[in-house]
Amino acid sequence: MKRPSFSRVILPAVAVAGIIGSVAYIASSQPDRSLTNPAETPARTPQVQRQGGSVAGTGVVEPSSEIVDVAAHVPGVVASVFVKPGDQVGDGQPLLQIDSRDAKAALNEAIARAAAARESVSAAQVAVRIAQNQYALYTAIDDARAVSQQEVITRRDAVANARAQLGVAQAQVRQAEAQVAQARVEVERHVVRAPAAMEVLQVDTRVGEYAGTQGTASVLMKLGATRPLHVRLDIDENQIEKVALGQTAVISPRGDARRQVRASFVRAEPLVVPKRSLTNSATERVDVRVLQLIFALPAGEGRFFVGQQVDAFIPAQADRTGERK
Repeated sequence: MKRPSFSRVILPAVAVAGIIGSVAYIASSQPDRSLTNPAETPARTPQVQRQGGSVAGTGVVEPSSEIVDVAAHVPGVVASVFVKPGDQVGDGQPLLQIDSRDAKAALNEAIARAAAARESVSAAQVAVRIAQNQYALYTAIDDARAVSQQEVITRRDAVANARAQLGVAQAQVRQAEAQVAQARVEVERHVVRAPAAMEVLQVDTRVGEYAGTQGTASVLMKLGATRPLHVRLDIDENQIEKVALGQTAVISPRGDARRQVRASFVRAEPLVVPKRSLTNSATERVDVRVLQLIFALPAGEGRFFVGQQVDAFIPAQADRTGERK
């Protein structure tokens, strides 16, 4: 039987098979272009701003006082923690206490020294009275031949010396009392207190842990005034001229665009800073700078949390012709 020609039969068959395989591979590797509804509704311009235009921005919820990092005044082992996250604390309320046994011992020692100094004052006062009485006896003698002049001078100098010793003892009392006051302050420094009426946002220490006073590891708690809450929005520098400062912004929590809250304008930070939260957009540069605007959330909106990301829309500024930019 005659063998089939390779160039006329087998090679064309292989080429046809390759073409069919290539078409099948390309067809199977095409992306799915079918239209489906997104899992989450993306943020979009509110209805009230669609006519006049708006500027979009992203931001983070923060306390109206900003976040206050609380650290210990003195290093040591944490002896007690008096609060937990979510507690409302008053101005000066104790938050935690550092082991203060050494400071209390120093206070007791200073109190004992002050008591001894006061006893020295009492003894010096008695010495002054004795010297004054003896000097009075010598000066009361009318007959100058009975007592020598040198003896009178000695008694007079004894009174002056007793008074000087009394002054030294009184100065020692004041010094000892100052040391007692300093020791009390040192004991008080072992108690960390709230700087103002705030809410405890985070407690990053436990009883028995060592609390330092340097570095980021020394932050033991985070506090903040959450009544009201503020939102810090980032506006890209190329959008700054379009923003109508002072206008109310529409805020939506990230992932819930259907919920829209009107926030009142508080202030604009005077310093334009580098952008921190990047969105991984292909057109976004790392060196983008932003203007930070602060808005206050209404008191009744209790479903926002510190650190939560939000999307915001701010009315655009009208140009000279009266149209929105």
